[in-house]
Amino acid sequence: MRKIALEPRTGALLLACLILPVNADDTPSAPALDSASAIRVLLAAELETTLSSQMNGTLGELKTRFGERVAKGATLARFNCNEAQARGKVAVAELAMARQNLEAKKQLRKLDAVGDIEVAAANTEVQKADGARAMGEAQMSYCQVQAPFSGHVAKVYVKPYQTVSAGTPLFDLVSDGALKVRLNVPSSQLKTLSPGQPLEVQVHETGKTYPAKISVINARVDAVAQTVELEARFDQPFPELMAGMSGTARFAP
Repeated sequence: MRKIALEPRTGALLLACLILPVNADDTPSAPALDSASAIRVLLAAELETTLSSQMNGTLGELKTRFGERVAKGATLARFNCNEAQARGKVAVAELAMARQNLEAKKQLRKLDAVGDIEVAAANTEVQKADGARAMGEAQMSYCQVQAPFSGHVAKVYVKPYQTVSAGTPLFDLVSDGALKVRLNVPSSQLKTLSPGQPLEVQVHETGKTYPAKISVINARVDAVAQTVELEARFDQPFPELMAGMSGTARFAP
């Protein structure tokens, strides 16, 4: 087999390329967000919940829509409650009849026409009818879906005039107050953390950095991930920030 011999000049050039040090300026540096000191964070609302149907029934017109701000106690939807209203009227009538029967038994007892057992039984019927009336009022309260706190409707799961069952999700509601910063740090750093400790939060969606302080340190360490969960609060309101945004955080030196 024929061997290829390199000329002295060519071999020298190749050797020089192999041992030539790489210039640090020519190597792209990792972005700041990927630094080991940066910790992933998530912005969360102070309150957020999914409102579900408490009854089986058919919805009427929805009183709100996606993205709309609602006040505490505002009606978001109504159910067609004709049947529940009818049951409530029956319960009220039965309670009135039971009370009349009790009064009649009391009068007869004064005349020794009935015994104490008959009076006690009539009184029990009154309590039973009153319980049915209270249950009817409770069911009537399910006919309206009201906002438990002020905020924004983040999602609408149903359509007008849709028939749903109890437990069906209706709306996602997110409070419009201050946001929380949630993050998990290595448990090895726990000894250096304390409430009120400052940190800087860089939010990906805005590209800006915001000052915050630790507000809560979890009392339990995740034994599997070896991390501890923290919550932080921004030093002031920032209207451009929204729940669900993410970013990274660094503790101030």
